[in-house]
Amino acid sequence: MVEDNPRRPDFFIVGAPKCATTSMVEYLRQHPNIFMANREPHFFDSDIHFKSRQMMEEEYLNRFSEARDEKRVGEKTVWYLYSKQAVSEIKKFCPHAKIIIQIRNPVDMLYSLYSSHLRSGREDIIDFEEALNAEEDRRKGLRIPKHALKPPIYLEFPLYTEQIKRYVDAFGWKQVHIVVFDDLVKNTLDTYRNVLRFLEVDDKFTPDFKISNSGNPRRSKLFHKFMRIPLIVNTAKFLLSDTICHSIGQMLFRWNTSNKSRPPMEKKVRKRLQKQFEPEVKRLSKLLNRDLTYWCKD
Repeated sequence: MVEDNPRRPDFFIVGAPKCATTSMVEYLRQHPNIFMANREPHFFDSDIHFKSRQMMEEEYLNRFSEARDEKRVGEKTVWYLYSKQAVSEIKKFCPHAKIIIQIRNPVDMLYSLYSSHLRSGREDIIDFEEALNAEEDRRKGLRIPKHALKPPIYLEFPLYTEQIKRYVDAFGWKQVHIVVFDDLVKNTLDTYRNVLRFLEVDDKFTPDFKISNSGNPRRSKLFHKFMRIPLIVNTAKFLLSDTICHSIGQMLFRWNTSNKSRPPMEKKVRKRLQKQFEPEVKRLSKLLNRDLTYWCKD
């Protein structure tokens, strides 16, 4: 049950997918002044249809029932950035919310997202370029993988400029903080501490930095599918607390992750995507007042 006066989240990591948001959550979770909810609630993105039913607010707030006297309470759902309705719903829920947006080179983000779908069984085309070429059919409801939660289309996800503008228009720049994947990789501590300053918590704290949610393939696809069976997942949620479920899930995920990395993207595909996204990257560079056009170069 939710307490009479449950803590409510006041900051949100809204995306984008495959931009090290899972790592950021783990870094923030270690901070003594921050409480982070486990897993992605998907409470404000019902227009994307991830769930068979909409979560009730009581269920959502229960994700934060273990929060105590932390200064900040937050959650991460990477599809809030792509969702067209999440921004207005978050604004209504918490007008003073702080929004963290993490972005990455669109070409690398897409290949990582595709690889993730392929590992999870949400994608069944084993050639990346062919999967990109299938988008027109998939928008018509054709060639959709059996286990896909929604048609696995890719090319519209990293159109960050309009997505970021929705949040800036709603909250203003003072409440929106952008994290560029490259900065987090090259200068993790400084990038992390910039986030802490944005959240107005002690920025001297240093967590145990480690890579989360790696793109390595599964050891056993059968085991991965078994762990996603609704009966197994729902039974675990019924018998165990949210924290214990999360801990066990993380342990099993690490155990079932191979040390082998995914193969590199074909050069011709990379060049095609770099050219395709060049106008978008230029728009984004102007919005952020930062030159990111190196993303479109070799």
